[in-house]
Amino acid sequence: MDLSEWIAAKQAIVFELWRSFWALAAAWPIPTAAIALLFAAIAGAFFIRHRAPVRGRSPNRQIDQLARIQRLRGSRVIAIIHRESHPGGIAFGGPERSYIDLNDFEGVVAAISATSTTRPLDIILHTEGGDALAALQIARAVKAHPARKTVFVPYFAMSGGTLIALAADEIVMSDHAVLGPIDPQIGGLPAASIVRVAREKPIATINDFTLIQADVAQKAMDQMRRQACELMQGTYNHDGSCAISDLLASGKWTHSYPITVPEARELGLHVSTHMPQEVVDLVALYPGPLPRDTSVQYLPGQDGRA
Repeated sequence: MDLSEWIAAKQAIVFELWRSFWALAAAWPIPTAAIALLFAAIAGAFFIRHRAPVRGRSPNRQIDQLARIQRLRGSRVIAIIHRESHPGGIAFGGPERSYIDLNDFEGVVAAISATSTTRPLDIILHTEGGDALAALQIARAVKAHPARKTVFVPYFAMSGGTLIALAADEIVMSDHAVLGPIDPQIGGLPAASIVRVAREKPIATINDFTLIQADVAQKAMDQMRRQACELMQGTYNHDGSCAISDLLASGKWTHSYPITVPEARELGLHVSTHMPQEVVDLVALYPGPLPRDTSVQYLPGQDGRA
């Protein structure tokens, strides 16, 4: 049997199956329709992520809350809020996380440029960090503003978020909020660990690539210490600020280590826990584009009644 005959035979089988299906559907229309609907429902449940009820997704509510905080504080409020999202609503592919990038830098600079030099800045941070260049330039723009600067951390401001917080006159954290180390990462690896490997292993056993990485890692650590120290000048005394920045960039902790309020104060950071409820409420208005059904549920109100 040549190829054309084989294809013709397979087409005949498919055609016969198709005819059999329609004969079955004609003989038992209701059971056939029910089975078809069942398969469609299974496919829909498997591939399509249902939209959960959204709390205040409307940009108007976000803007209204920003305006409310500005009125209460008499400041320019800039929110840098990053969330997990599921692009396209498809279950496959995993979640995407937003992070500090150069677009954020452009937005912050534009906001500060449009702010009077006598008007205080309130920066609301909810981020796991991101691009070091973008975070550093945001921090420098915040630092350069002549009026008072306050950073609010309702939940977490890790890595680049902490770097931005160092530029503020005061960091306001919720009781259980956390900051994080600012130690550089090289190719997804801690710079401090790369330097340690190159320092502790015999040079003859280290390949050229690792030596190059160690050189870059050492430069990145030195740069981060110096830049963080510069951000803290004028707010913290010189010796104190450099000691703090040296520790935060040293690689003493893992990059995801949570620095709590007591530990941040022990480091010498200017931390308050007088978190306005309006700031916490603002973060709740920024869910991901396709939020999953929440695994944490409770009734609103201090007494647990709706």
